[in-house]
Amino acid sequence: MSVRVLVTGAAGFIGGYIVAELLHRGYEVTGLDDLSKYGPVTKSYDTHPRYRLVEGDAADPATMQALASEADHIIAGAAKIGGISYFHAYPYDLMAANERITAATCDAAIHARRRGRLRKVTWLSSSMVYESATSWPSTEGSELAIPPPLSSYGFQKLAVEYFARAAWEQYGLPYTIVRPFNCVGVGEQRALGGADVMSGNVKLAMSHVVPDLAQKVLKGQDPLHILGDGSQVRHYTYGGDLANGVVAAMEHPRSGDDFNLATAAGTTVLELAALIWAKVKGPVPLRYVSDPPFAHDVQRRVPSTLKARTVLGFRATTTLSAMLDEVIPWVEQAIRAGAI
Repeated sequence: MSVRVLVTGAAGFIGGYIVAELLHRGYEVTGLDDLSKYGPVTKSYDTHPRYRLVEGDAADPATMQALASEADHIIAGAAKIGGISYFHAYPYDLMAANERITAATCDAAIHARRRGRLRKVTWLSSSMVYESATSWPSTEGSELAIPPPLSSYGFQKLAVEYFARAAWEQYGLPYTIVRPFNCVGVGEQRALGGADVMSGNVKLAMSHVVPDLAQKVLKGQDPLHILGDGSQVRHYTYGGDLANGVVAAMEHPRSGDDFNLATAAGTTVLELAALIWAKVKGPVPLRYVSDPPFAHDVQRRVPSTLKARTVLGFRATTTLSAMLDEVIPWVEQAIRAGAI
């Protein structure tokens, strides 16, 4: 009997990479998405014989219960999310909508587990649960010892983890938590209803630093505008690598684990800007100015990758340079098409 995986948020940025990885590994996949973030999107696997996309709301209990009852695994990725300007503009809407999605997913999974088919839920959390960290690297478990996140988005992602643990403690619902760090790849678009934010003379397209810096350089912004002083540290991780880690976590038989999924290589925003600039502009010297940062622009997001490497055998191997060689032409094409 084939193994069926329900992926909520399947039409999203990371969701697209996860669906592709699951199909590559031979799974039957049902994707659920309400298409509220980007509108209708085209994926390379839309007509794949082992893939079915259901347009629906992951916060709807009846929809979730019907789909969960057919699944051996659930990868719970559905969430209202947009980039840093998005979660600053809609702090209540993000928290309220995402809590409804999480509760509906938990209720449906508990019901499906009782029926005997569902094996486990793999929950997509976020590196933002470590928002208030004061020492690094952030290890799994330290999110319970540091102050809670200040942003409503980070706080709600921490709540997802509490939901997962509570459903295990009370109902025996097996789970794994994964925390992607700074996903980089193609397929990300401007969120419908996203807040308009100017960065110098260029409107931010997605409010994620890699595509936004790329589009500013490609549009000829000089000096280049960056948020903050550029010393912020991030671990930019390729979407295909993250998908590999998510599916590895799903397949691992043990319940109750949580994993940071990230490259081990840290990069400052200024280093990132210089690399993008060099790939587009060649020997032209980089000039930049610093714009005021957002309130929740975390200065350091530095994960420990030891647990994922030891338990899952997961390593994010794609270099930042290789990621940019894929993303920059994709952003350039989007500019030519008038999408950003």
